[in-house]
Amino acid sequence: MSLPILYTFRRCPYAIRARMALLFNKQSFIVREVSLKNKPKDLLEISPKATVPVMLLADGSVIEESIHIMHWAFEKGEIANNHKMHENEILVIEQLISENDGPFKYILDRYKYPNRYPNEQNKNWQQQADKFLSKLEMFLQHNKYLFGNNIAIEDLAIMPFVRQFKMVDEDWFNGAPYPKVNEWLNSLIENDVFKKVMNKYEPWKTGDKKIIVTA
Repeated sequence: MSLPILYTFRRCPYAIRARMALLFNKQSFIVREVSLKNKPKDLLEISPKATVPVMLLADGSVIEESIHIMHWAFEKGEIANNHKMHENEILVIEQLISENDGPFKYILDRYKYPNRYPNEQNKNWQQQADKFLSKLEMFLQHNKYLFGNNIAIEDLAIMPFVRQFKMVDEDWFNGAPYPKVNEWLNSLIENDVFKKVMNKYEPWKTGDKKIIVTA
């Protein structure tokens, strides 16, 4: 059986969550690390926008968005929810991921790279992030993970972005009023799957030996 090929970039949070979703769901893949300054021709041919991650399936179809790669992995995979979700709960999860990918990512970019946004350097991005982080803290009051005691798609979708936010000023984050978020984040960082998806690979070039990441 042919494995999917995943074009990825190690530190990209979108690529991290795609890799995590694949491995948590026991889906092996061929990894092709991309140099963002020298994107391979093979990637550009299947996805002209060439923003990682991009996954090429055995049937030739291409999945170009990380959240769609995640849904593909969960549909194929072995993570089972211990309860059936109601329609309103699914809606809340979708809204939470959208908030992460939209407003929170906007804040993260400016917090992490202030020199890229000189006109917005005076804003307190830690304060700006409070609405989203407090919401996560609320969801984690009675659960180990965001919507239960099992890892689910929303945890993997959001975790890489919160991790990057924490890394900007770890001392502040560790003392911030988000102890449950910190505990949740650390449990995912310490998971063997996360450690595996953060392995380093040299940028892929046409003709390189195939590297398979096994679940």
